[in-house]
Amino acid sequence: MPILPIVDLLVLMGTGSLVIGFILKAIVIATIYRPRLLGFSSLDFVVIAAVCFGLALILVARTWLKLNEPSLLALQSRLRAEDAHRRVHEEEAARHNGAEPVVLQAAAGLESAESR
Repeated sequence: MPILPIVDLLVLMGTGSLVIGFILKAIVIATIYRPRLLGFSSLDFVVIAAVCFGLALILVARTWLKLNEPSLLALQSRLRAEDAHRRVHEEEAARHNGAEPVVLQAAAGLESAESR
């Protein structure tokens, strides 16, 4: 089911509610009359608009995440593999140069500090 028409409808409803809320508030400010449309005050229409905009944002975010999840997971696994590959090469280079890896040096430093 396409999400874009639902998002457009929610944005349209939110914008319409916001406009109605502002018109009702302008009438309240300009006159002593307290108008209500279908039992809703101007603040109610602003809350309705916020809910509509929030739902539209949630639908768009979920759709974007669902479409981009495979590429994000592939990127994450590729970065993990590159990091593991880099660590292996650093350890091999350290062993080839006759030095211990940095992690082992730190552990050896802790052992010598404990023996003092």
